[in-house]
Amino acid sequence: MPDSSAFPLPPAAFKGDSRPVEMGLVFDWLRQGWAMFTAHPGVWMAATLIFMVVELGVNIVPGFGFMASHLLLPVFFAGMSHACQRVSRGEEPHVNDLFHGFQRQSATALLEVGLVFLGGVLAIVLLVLLLFLLVPGLKQGLAMLIGGMLTALLVFVLSVPLLMALWFAPILVSQHGMKPMAACRASFAACSKNLLPMGVFGLMLFILGFFALLSLALGMIVLLPVLAGAHYASYRDIFVGS
Repeated sequence: MPDSSAFPLPPAAFKGDSRPVEMGLVFDWLRQGWAMFTAHPGVWMAATLIFMVVELGVNIVPGFGFMASHLLLPVFFAGMSHACQRVSRGEEPHVNDLFHGFQRQSATALLEVGLVFLGGVLAIVLLVLLLFLLVPGLKQGLAMLIGGMLTALLVFVLSVPLLMALWFAPILVSQHGMKPMAACRASFAACSKNLLPMGVFGLMLFILGFFALLSLALGMIVLLPVLAGAHYASYRDIFVGS
């Protein structure tokens, strides 16, 4: 039996435990994201541009591109989180940090998270198609407008739990070695404890994303790194022992 009085004591195992936080921290997350970006803007913009080009190139391929894009998103997001971790430690980030998720043993697990994402998106699309097939009147006149509103509401209601389960999953898998489904459960639990802060965070990102897209998507080269930094800051605040 190991000597429990030996120092240094090993850190407690990370279990994905989370805690509720104050809504005011949302603005601090965005400030931290902006600070991370402005500390190394060239690296962040180069990495983001590569990410956008890769995603666009993959999506061009009919059928396969849609699936590959969703599978790869968690891997790339884990890479962005790794770059954020380096910045938070006072280290210099590198463009190749974007591909960090492919270089670790967690690559398979991250792809499994992507598979959950893809499966959830396909399930939502299937349900929407079934709605229009089973209720043919939704394709005509006023019913079409009402059907469109109901469809949008259905997509929103189904998408929220999926996003809650996936929001922190890549970083939990890549930085803590959690199993994909355990990471998804921990992410869902963390978001459930912070519905108001995460809701405000999501609303602010939606508004910022709208204005970023108005600049022919060039604003996304700035917004995505800020989002990555804000996401990393929220993870540090919400998860115990992160």
